[in-house]
Formats: sequence, structure tokens, C-alpha cells
Amino acid sequence: MVGVKGTSWGNFPRAQQTVRRIDWPGEAVLEGKGTLLPYGYGRSYGDSCLNDGGTLLDVTGSERLIAFDPASGVVRAEAGVSLEQLLAFAVPRGWFLPVTPGTKYVSLGGAVANDIHGKNHHRAGTFGRHVRAFELLRSDGTRLVCSPTQNPGLFRATVGGLGLTGLIVWVELVLRPITSALIDSESIKFANLDEFFALSAESDARFEYTVAWVDCAAQGERLGRGLYLCGNHASGPGPLYASPPPRLAAPFNAPDFALNRWTIQAFNALYYGKQRRKVAEKRVHYEGFFYPLDAVGAWNRIYGARGFLQYQFALPYTGDAGLTKEIFARIAASKLGSFLAVLKMFGDLPSPGLLSFPLPGVTLALDFPNEGARTFALLEELDGIIRENGGRVYPAKDARMSAASFKTFYPEWRRFAEYIDPRFSSSFWRRVTQEAVGDE
Repeated sequence: MVGVKGTSWGNFPRAQQTVRRIDWPGEAVLEGKGTLLPYGYGRSYGDSCLNDGGTLLDVTGSERLIAFDPASGVVRAEAGVSLEQLLAFAVPRGWFLPVTPGTKYVSLGGAVANDIHGKNHHRAGTFGRHVRAFELLRSDGTRLVCSPTQNPGLFRATVGGLGLTGLIVWVELVLRPITSALIDSESIKFANLDEFFALSAESDARFEYTVAWVDCAAQGERLGRGLYLCGNHASGPGPLYASPPPRLAAPFNAPDFALNRWTIQAFNALYYGKQRRKVAEKRVHYEGFFYPLDAVGAWNRIYGARGFLQYQFALPYTGDAGLTKEIFARIAASKLGSFLAVLKMFGDLPSPGLLSFPLPGVTLALDFPNEGARTFALLEELDGIIRENGGRVYPAKDARMSAASFKTFYPEWRRFAEYIDPRFSSSFWRRVTQEAVGDE
């Protein structure tokens, strides 16, 4: 099947590309001219999943389970299998994903290509740490099994490699055991960033999963206030059932005027105020704990036809919250607030990929409605702070970082480029490397 897919999940930027659906990856899918890029469920926010003028290889039809060992939890499945499909298989059998992002609509191939992270990074690291092996189909027809010990260079380049090293055919992953589909969770109300860092130091030792929603519009003594969510898998025998599909969906793009500084400030104030107690304890199904946004299909439409830009950075943290406070203060002063602002501490487990995003320290992810030049100016300003302080921005969520910034954030990009398949490319990669090459 051939079609045209024009945007990523952020609805910005737009691209024109051919789509070739793959039911079984073979050499024939790589025939033809032009550049190629694997494509899953399109939940990357920027242009790392776009290939303007080229071809997307849609892997979502390649969704077979190949093998499963119920004793060890090792599963092998085609790259188009979604995390939702894997959970539907694994949870009733007492297994769960070792690492999961905030949506289950991600393909296994995409999870590897972006080396995704989750609420348990301080305990489990990134997704790639739990991948035992995968098969890679190169454009010359070569099939290579890659693992930490077999073709290790290509393994490190493909994990976090944004789909540029070839087409992942299957992935072998180690799941983690559970006895219940329920999560024992706590939601803790905190007043400012100092309280967040104190909570993190205490909660990361007690809980496998930790993350915070933060009010980016608050200023002064309330700067960085929010709700700290933490949880553990419920112990003892319990229900083992996967989650249902979403019942609601945003039917159309919201009008652009619906999102402005006043509606965002009002939402943040209401969301912070909805929890009256300091600590709220609940036992909840994993669906509500990990995937609250998945309950609303096509939620990206609330940002209107102009779309939005998600911005996520990581910064080293040595106990001084001053830099994080400065970033929050600049965001609040810009009046370009965010509905969804997620703050977390990354652990120190090393990521396996050459272009893997996480580093030990603090990470913040935000959604900004696309207001054109104002939004871009703020994000470029934040990039400067990140560059100067040893941090980096997440490629899977980027739509506008400069080539100079990318080169600073990922100094191993030239080493990585040696492993790129000559026919594979993306709008993101061309954007962040062509200028850098010209500058050298």
C-alpha cells in the first residue's frame, strides 16, 4: 500500500513522502530510488520520523510474535509489534515491559531506535539495556544479527540511532516479572523546586517509578510547584489483565485561540489544586499510571492546526538547583506556558547507544503550542543554557534545534555516522548534520 504521510505527532513540521507498508521485511521492500526511513506509530514529536521527499517504510503490518520463554521472560517479536500488543500478550502471563514511555503506541523497532526511557530510569536505565539482540536488514540486502557481543558497533549505533542504520526486522527483549497488573501509587504535592529535589532524593530509593508534573506558569516562591507521582508494582497475587483501547478521541483540531497564556495558567492552577491532601495513596491499574494520555485518542489535536513543539532536555545535577530554577524562571517569564510539563531525575546507569539521550541528572519535558517566532526564540534561548552546561536535547522530540547545538549535545555523531546505511535518511538528520558539515 502506498500513500502520503505529512506530519509527526506534534503536527509540525510537515513533509511530503511516499509510504510503503511492510508486512514481512525482505529485500524487496528496499527496492526503488531515493532515501528510506522506518516508520512505526508516528509518536515522535518532531521530524526524526519524517523523510521529506523520500519513502517511509511503515512497519506496523509486521507484527508477529516469534518466540517466548515463559521461564525467563525473553520474547522475540517483529519490529512492528506495538508496546500495547506486547502488553496484551505479556501481562496475563505475569510479565511487564522493563521500560515504558508515556504511551503504549510505540513499535518495538521505534523503542530501540529512540532508546526510550521511562519513570524507572533510576532503576532500569533505558530500553536498550534490556534488548538482547535484533536483526538488521541493510539496503544491500545484508541481514545482520546485532547484540552487545555480536556486531557490537552496529548494535550501539542502532540503539538510539533514529532508524538510520537500516530496517530492524525483529527484537529480542527481556521482560520483567509481575504478580499483578496493579500499581501501588502515591501522589505528593510539593510547593517548589527545592521540595521536588528533596522528594526525589527520598522517593527514588523507595519507588521503582517516579516522575513529577510541574506548573510551569508559577513564579516566585511557587516556582516549579507540582505533583510528585511514584509507584511500585503491587506485591502478592492480583488481577493480570491488559488495558482496553481508548474510549474517547479528540474529533478535530482545537481552534488556535483556545490555547493561550490565560487558559494554560488556569489549567495549571486547577490541576495543582485538584489534590487537597499533601499525600494521596491509591492502588491503580498500570494503564492509568503509565498512560493517562492514551485514554484520549488523537489528543495532539487540542493544540490546533499549527501543532505544538515538545521540548525535552537533560542536564547534569550535582545538588545545586540554581540552573533548573533559572530555566523555569525563563519559561514562566516568557508567558509561553505548557499544559504538560514532566520533571524527573535520571539515574546513572549508562545507556548503550551512541546517540542515546539520557544522562545522570535532571530531565524536563514540555509541550509548547506553536506560536511561531516567539516559541522558537524561547527554545533557542534554552538550547544555549543546555549547551553551556553539558546537557542535551532529545532528538525524538525535536523539530528545530540547530546543527551546531546537535553537534555539541552529541559529540559522537561523527562516529555514529560511520554506521548509517547509505540509503537511509530523515528530515531530522539532514537538518542537524548538513549545516554542521559545512561549518567544519
